[in-house]
Amino acid sequence: MEKNTQFVGQSLAFLDAVEQAGRAAELNRPILVVGERGTGKELIAERLHHLSPRWDEPLIVMNCAALPETLIEAELFGHEQGAFTGAARTRAGRFEEADGGTLFLDELGTLSMAAQERLLRVIEYGEVTRIGASKPMTVDVRIVAATNEDLPAAADAGRFRPDLLDRLSFEVITLPPLRAREGDVAVLADHFGRRMAAEIGWPQWPGFSAACMAELEAHDWPGNVRELRNVVERAVYRWNEPGRPIAAIMFDPFASPWKPRPLMAAKVETITPPSAAPAANGHDAITDLKSAVDAHEAAIVRAALERYRYNQRATAKGLGLTYDQLRHCMKKHGLSAG
Repeated sequence: MEKNTQFVGQSLAFLDAVEQAGRAAELNRPILVVGERGTGKELIAERLHHLSPRWDEPLIVMNCAALPETLIEAELFGHEQGAFTGAARTRAGRFEEADGGTLFLDELGTLSMAAQERLLRVIEYGEVTRIGASKPMTVDVRIVAATNEDLPAAADAGRFRPDLLDRLSFEVITLPPLRAREGDVAVLADHFGRRMAAEIGWPQWPGFSAACMAELEAHDWPGNVRELRNVVERAVYRWNEPGRPIAAIMFDPFASPWKPRPLMAAKVETITPPSAAPAANGHDAITDLKSAVDAHEAAIVRAALERYRYNQRATAKGLGLTYDQLRHCMKKHGLSAG
């Protein structure tokens, strides 16, 4: 989310996370912020910094996923001139830049194992060694890290160092997705709508029609607050009657009858030997029709949920079902909501 976006919301789940961040801010300990994309992890990092005793020192932000693996260590720890091809001059790393303040590491789960090991040493000893340097330097940095991954599961799978996870998880703040923030869709939609209306010079804010607001509240918001903001601002600027409540919403800006067709892989034609033809459809092996039909139905619904990114209303529409019928079908087959 953008840095100028305010904390807006009234749901208990959201306010609990904000309060937790406020309490943790005063302690000079690493904090891990967990949440889906668009839930406001960087805003929480800013809150942790500005409410801490380090508020007047630098807050340095680094997106670990934005750089190739070969450059991450140089960005974090700095390098000496000539340390590697392209190192034309000595450069301080993010830890040196954040000395005395806070370093926010976004997308932490994308760090390579080598970078994780060096990060662990910095946390343990408070020392950073530039690439190509022979002596370490001492830094005083508070680390706030964020991820949308299940890091304990990644540690179990060998993709993340368990000892680093232990060091970073003194406190873990898990942000609720928008679909779990009861009542906040209407509050956020009104906030973003008013701001966009002022930006484009409307004399007043007409709000959304009841039907339009119902659509907003029924949407699953896989992109969370960032997606909601885009949808609302797009609806405001496309609406040509500022004296009337907004009555048109477009969730998918790519939706168009003229959108490019997906590139299809060339079909490989296979020839089934005649001897295998009678059993090719597997029907001869079926001895329990009801179980076979149930399994087929479950597979269809599961595939549709994946196709529509677990947006249940879109899935129901795509399968020609009502929302209640889809929910009943998911419950019948024990299918998760994503």
